[in-house]
Amino acid sequence: MKTRVTEMLGIRYPIVQGGMMWVGRAELAAAVSNAGGLGILTALTQPTPDALALEIERCRSMTDQPFGVNLTILPSATPPPYEAYLDVVINSGVKILETAGNNPREFIIKAKKAGVTILHKCTAVRHALSAERNGVDIVSIDGFECAGHPGEDDIGGLVLIPAAAKKLRIPVIASGGIGDGRGLAAALVLGAAGVNMGTRFCATKEAPIHDNIKQMMVSKSERDTNIIFRTLHNSGRVLKNAISNEVVATEYRPGGCEFGDIHHLVKGIRGREALETGAIDGGLVWGGQVVGLIDDVPSCHELIQRMVAECRQQIAASTI
Repeated sequence: MKTRVTEMLGIRYPIVQGGMMWVGRAELAAAVSNAGGLGILTALTQPTPDALALEIERCRSMTDQPFGVNLTILPSATPPPYEAYLDVVINSGVKILETAGNNPREFIIKAKKAGVTILHKCTAVRHALSAERNGVDIVSIDGFECAGHPGEDDIGGLVLIPAAAKKLRIPVIASGGIGDGRGLAAALVLGAAGVNMGTRFCATKEAPIHDNIKQMMVSKSERDTNIIFRTLHNSGRVLKNAISNEVVATEYRPGGCEFGDIHHLVKGIRGREALETGAIDGGLVWGGQVVGLIDDVPSCHELIQRMVAECRQQIAASTI
């Protein structure tokens, strides 16, 4: 299955694993890459740049296929050493970098000088065009259906994907709401050269999270997500549970809400503990509307093979 993305990334199928906090570890990334997609390690899941270097080597011991590293750059009063993490990616010989959030031009220049291909995640066409001007190689465009931060424009993939493909010269990867071969076929028809999946890869055997969380995803419908932080203009999509329901209720209570009112609920450490212990109401569980399409917990190989076969069937059946 050849597209511009498979050619640029050296992978067999145009399927990219999202760089998910606490989930993008060597076990999952290697399994996705071995199955013919592109596995992604999440840099900031590792506590230090040195720990990232060890995780890269651990991933290399599990696969001889290409994999990438996600580096999400966000404004913070006490930011992590982003450039040190970038240096580890470069010095470790990783040739694919997925970026999200801010994308400093000097980081792009530094990475590209080292021969790194840069995939940048965007939620709007205007941001994608800016990323293209700044030199990224591929844009991953996130529709409103996605997990994580979908932006504030609320544009679904059916419009956002072709809008981006129409205006960009570089390849577009469709992200958000994709979890099967029908979604892959639709993305390709809409002009994308591949897909990015986060939530769907969480519900696989190799995902390093508790089975209770995987079964939670199997049980949810497409209506079982919450948009949090909307009143704070930093919208995020998570699965419905006791914590996210409380966050939403607090945001919309009379008198309004400040971040300090919900900080104790949304701490990253609580989310990590929920994923690791299986306490489904212990913290935020980030997930997209695609949970409505998740009915099982296959291996990454089984999932990707099934998607590719279904995609081919759907495209063949749609021939007029």
